[in-house]
Amino acid sequence: MRVVVVEEVRLALVVRFLTKRFIWEYDPTLESTYRHQATIDDEVVTMEILDTAGQEDTIQREGHMRWGEGFVLVYDVTDRGSFEEVLPLKNILDEIKKPKNVTLILVGNKADLDHSRQVSTEEGEKLATELACAFYECSACTGEGNITEIFYELCREVRRRRMVQGKTRRRSSTTHVKQAINKMLTKISS
Repeated sequence: MRVVVVEEVRLALVVRFLTKRFIWEYDPTLESTYRHQATIDDEVVTMEILDTAGQEDTIQREGHMRWGEGFVLVYDVTDRGSFEEVLPLKNILDEIKKPKNVTLILVGNKADLDHSRQVSTEEGEKLATELACAFYECSACTGEGNITEIFYELCREVRRRRMVQGKTRRRSSTTHVKQAINKMLTKISS
């Protein structure tokens, strides 16, 4: 399962998920891919998590978006600008991933900094409703919020989408094969 984490304060959230620790200093321009295995709902899942670098260009970003099966869009609740970047990012995702629906989760990070908050929880919930996705608030620094559940829920959603798309494809391809055989038999018998 390929997961892409996009936007502000990415590395801190991924490291908190993987190690249950917070890193105070890191290079936000480094792009990292992590492999993590977890048991989710009695099924072993291997996640490949791409933590995108903040300095990526358009071509890199498109490549990351094509690679990913699920996306965690993270904004900083103390930075309105990062919140306002979410909708344009979702639009880019929709354009690149079409005709498929994009599997994503919206996350407001730095929930521990309530005194500096610029984006309310209600605004995050409203945007998540518009995007038709799950919404979480957390703090990578303190571990507040269920960070593990963010990644597990994304994996569950990717799994659900795969099952739905797989069933649709199988029925569709079976129907096409039947139609082709019927056409051939009709031509042979006439």
